[in-house]
Amino acid sequence: MQQDNNASVKRTTRPVNTNEATGLRDLFEDGLKDIYWAEKALTKAMPKMIENATSPELVSALTDHLAITEEHVTRLERVFSAIGSDVLAKKCDAMEGLIKEGNQIMESTTEGVVRDAGIIAAAQKVEHYEIATYGTLCAFAKILNEDEAASLLLETLNEEKEADDKLSEVAEASINLQAAAEDIDDEELGEGMDEEEMMEDDMDEAGVDKMNAEEDLDVETINGENMDDESMEQDMEDDTSDENTRVK
Repeated sequence: MQQDNNASVKRTTRPVNTNEATGLRDLFEDGLKDIYWAEKALTKAMPKMIENATSPELVSALTDHLAITEEHVTRLERVFSAIGSDVLAKKCDAMEGLIKEGNQIMESTTEGVVRDAGIIAAAQKVEHYEIATYGTLCAFAKILNEDEAASLLLETLNEEKEADDKLSEVAEASINLQAAAEDIDDEELGEGMDEEEMMEDDMDEAGVDKMNAEEDLDVETINGENMDDESMEQDMEDDTSDENTRVK
C-alpha cells in the first residue's frame, strides 16, 4: 500500500498548457529550475566580486567557491537526470535581486576593507538564500522518494554551509575590525578638520582685531597731530598778541 502511494506521488504531473504547480513534485521541479538559473548566474557574477576584493583571504575564499559553484551547476544537471526531467532553467528573481544589490554595494564603497566587508555581506546573503533553497529541495526529494536527488542536493547544501562559515571566518578574523577602524580614522579626520577650521576662524578674528586696532591707532595719531597743529597755531596767535601789546 505504501509503495502504491509513493508511486502515485511520482506519477503526479502538471496539467498540459498551465504553469501552475498542482503538487509537491511540481514545486520540486520548479525549485530545481529556479536554483539552476541562480547557480549559473552566480558563475557570471562572482568574478566581479573577486576582482573588487582586496583581502587575499577573501579573494581565496571567493575563488574557491566559484569553482564549487560551477560544480553545483553540473550536479544539478545530474539531479534533473536522476528524476527523469529535462534540464531547464527558470529565472530566479530573488537571485537576480541579490546580485544587483551586491553590485550596488561594490559601486557605493571605497576600495579596501570597507568594500571587502560589503562583498562578504552580499555573498552571505546569497549563501543564506541557497542554504534555504537546497534545504527545502532536499526535504522535498526525500518525501518524493527521490533518494539519489536527495543525496546530491544534500552534498550541495553542506558545501553552501561551509562557504558561509568560511566567509564569516574571514570577516571576523580581520576585515570587520579593519573596516571599523576606518570609522575611527574618519572621525579623527573630521575632528582635526574642525580644529583647523576653528584655528583659521581665530586667526581671521585676530586679523580683523589687529586691523581695527591699527585703524584706531591711525585715527588717534591723526587726531593727535591735528590737536598739536591747533595748539601750535594757538601759541603763535598768543605770541603775536603779546608782541602787539608790548609795541603799544
